[in-house]
Amino acid sequence: MRVYQFTVIIERQPEGEYLVSVPALPGCYTEGRTLEEAREMAVDAIRAYCASLLKHGDPIPVEFPREQFVGRLSVDLEPA
Repeated sequence: MRVYQFTVIIERQPEGEYLVSVPALPGCYTEGRTLEEAREMAVDAIRAYCASLLKHGDPIPVEFPREQFVGRLSVDLEPA
């Protein structure tokens, strides 16, 4: 078994639930009622997505952390 690491983006929605996306796996989305549930659902979604890739003979994408930036930026904006 090989361990892969994937960047996940978890965003709280206005309704209160958490939306999860996995940038390295286009179309891989899930959600959860709580942050913990969203994390658990992310693991399930990633496993299912990768199982589908392997079933179809496609490779599992490998992320290169140096090619990514995940963080916050401060931007000065002129008032409207």
